Amino acid sequence: MNTHSHLNNNVSTGITANTARAGVRARLGRAGAIGLAVLATAVTTAVLAPTATAAPRPAQAAEPAFLAPGELPPHVSSAWYASPVTAGTPAPLPFCVGPALPGATSVHHDFWTEYDTGAVQVTVVERDETRAKSLAALWNKTIRACADKVEQEDPDVTAEFRDFGSINVEEGANVYGIHTAHAWGSSDINMFSVGRDGRTVTVVKWGQMGNFQHAQVPDFKQTTTTTVNKLY
Repeated sequence: MNTHSHLNNNVSTGITANTARAGVRARLGRAGAIGLAVLATAVTTAVLAPTATAAPRPAQAAEPAFLAPGELPPHVSSAWYASPVTAGTPAPLPFCVGPALPGATSVHHDFWTEYDTGAVQVTVVERDETRAKSLAALWNKTIRACADKVEQEDPDVTAEFRDFGSINVEEGANVYGIHTAHAWGSSDINMFSVGRDGRTVTVVKWGQMGNFQHAQVPDFKQTTTTTVNKLY
């Protein structure tokens, strides 16, 4: 029996097994190191990656602009004057359209001359276009019904309403006139326009002593176009 041969075989077998186990450990070590490296990279990427944020809200549009005195129908004997633009409804409330003005959101601008001619512009910015359409419809309805309402409330007054049509400007504008005559002799002409640009609605009332012959309809239509175009 060759003991030396068996011993050498056992030693060789042990060395081979140890070598194999070392190779496995080495491979596992490399795989683990690679896995840890991947994990570390993922964590670092997650930490360093910029946090997603919501898109910034668009800037709010500027406040709507108002008419300048020189943009009203010209007066033959006087310049136009204006007070500062003021929050709230005018005092007293304008003829016809006054009761339909929302007090909390109205902004107004008063105008006057050295004679009996005066005007006022009232603008409201609604929360959305649906509300703006409803408000414009209410103002138009109120003005159209005003002449009949005046006669019902005061038997001594005769009132005549005229619709001077629409103007194609922004979302549209309508122009009206109302002549009132009292039994004791007073006669007044008032012109109205209602226009809208998006969620903003504006109304202009211009008035003086006289009748429809003194209404300055073409000039007032030009004022209406300027009013709506000038909002934004």
